[in-house]
Amino acid sequence: MTAPSRALGTAMLTMIASGCAATAQHATKDKEYPPPTSIYNILDGTALVYSDPAAGSAVNDHPLRWLGFLSHPLGHAADYGLNRPTYKFGSSIPYLFGYTAEDNLLDAQRR
Repeated sequence: MTAPSRALGTAMLTMIASGCAATAQHATKDKEYPPPTSIYNILDGTALVYSDPAAGSAVNDHPLRWLGFLSHPLGHAADYGLNRPTYKFGSSIPYLFGYTAEDNLLDAQRR
């Protein structure tokens, strides 16, 4: 592995791991505690009526979340174009491909 690819891998791992880090939204001695915008849950449908949902959302969203939104259709295309036909082909000759009852159960639970 070359040095630039190691540096790129380290940078990518650091960016992904930083999404799990604390965002310092807890109260400290310097700052005053901001009250919630509503007594209702942000995910509750009534929150749309009684409060401003954008005020309760994360201010600095993780940048890779948008990459996930954009790549979601590609994942569905790969599922329907590659994964499902492979399962169908593997189920036609189960003893050759090692297609088990668990594989059959997982394949039957797909929508």
